[in-house]
Amino acid sequence: MIEIHGDVADGFEPVKDLYERNMRTLAERQTQLCIYHRGKKVVDLWSSAEAHPGFSPDSLVNVFSSGKSLEAIAIATLVGKGLLDYDARVANYWPEFAANGKEALTIAELMRHEAGLAAFDSSIPPEDLLPENIKANKIGKVIEMHRQKYRGAGGSTREYHALTRGWIVNEVFRRVDPKGRTIGEFLQEDISGPLGIDVNIGLREDQLNQVVRVSPLPLGFQFAQGFKPKLSGRKIELNILQTSVMLLRLLPNLLKATGRGAPPPFVGMNKISFFNHPAVAMGETPSANANCSARGLAKLAAVLSLGGSYEGNEYLSEAACDALHDKHDKKDMGFGTTTFTQGGVAHFDEVSPRSSKRERSFNGGREGFYGWMGLGGSVFQWHPEHEIGFGYVPTSLNILDLFNERAKTYQAEVLKCVAAL
Repeated sequence: MIEIHGDVADGFEPVKDLYERNMRTLAERQTQLCIYHRGKKVVDLWSSAEAHPGFSPDSLVNVFSSGKSLEAIAIATLVGKGLLDYDARVANYWPEFAANGKEALTIAELMRHEAGLAAFDSSIPPEDLLPENIKANKIGKVIEMHRQKYRGAGGSTREYHALTRGWIVNEVFRRVDPKGRTIGEFLQEDISGPLGIDVNIGLREDQLNQVVRVSPLPLGFQFAQGFKPKLSGRKIELNILQTSVMLLRLLPNLLKATGRGAPPPFVGMNKISFFNHPAVAMGETPSANANCSARGLAKLAAVLSLGGSYEGNEYLSEAACDALHDKHDKKDMGFGTTTFTQGGVAHFDEVSPRSSKRERSFNGGREGFYGWMGLGGSVFQWHPEHEIGFGYVPTSLNILDLFNERAKTYQAEVLKCVAAL
């Protein structure tokens, strides 16, 4: 028996119905779903399909690339204070970065995944990502000596910087922040602590017992399930045809990826479960190892949906929020066309009959949201127009679900609920 915990506000019952159905039919282990509307918590649900004794709404789970929006928020606070300019060159704040031809790269290009540094040519020891070693420039030295590499002449300069953007952004942030803090330290002192939320980049040792491990679904299982019709109890969102078409469309771009043949990002890493290692969780990889709860992400998303303030307290200035969401730029990123702001958060565009299938898969159901999503399932996004803050955190990772379809079904449902109020 799967127990569904939590509650929803009046008018959001369809979200709970969908959550219960998904927990009982999809290949879920533990999940948390939290949503705010107009500053009020309207959905707060959690469940464990495996009766995990330690799983709660306050459990911490690695949300992978959903953490990219946290690094974007950190940089935006510096912009809002007049300490940083998105149009300025990275080397203005970090002169050594200019080595090997990188002197022209701007902060906005870095945030939009256009740095030409999508993969490093050496693996990073996890211990080098502890705050004290980041401040000793262990990672900074690697980045300074790196050369840029783009996918090919005449192609888009945008390429997904899965882990490296966070490492580079952290180096910029600590050099500009008046206190010389890392992003993880800033997050605790200025955002998570004051808001009272479980949103972390780099855990303390005493927080490790809050973490629930993530686990990828076996690829064979995902392919086998894809052959089943939805009505026959398929345990994943996409069928085999949808998955195959998506992978075939991605293959040409994957073959052109600049990181092809690069060593693993971490020393000793050989699979995704490596991120469960305490040494990784305690280090700062903002783009890929934020450990958070859905409650924490949704509350922070609510702050962003309301323009940076919450219950009379300002967490991002109006200038920071405006800059974070400004200057949309649409380009191909290798797995599809994406619209990124100068601040490095994606905007999910309206779809039309003329939109490609890939654009409909990426945007459809979450139109108007800002933010990003994480490998295998998590979503941390906000909708300023409708004042929605959204956080979804699973421990079961569906690696082939590249656009996080299961979370998108909740986003689509909450948009319907808001429209009906």
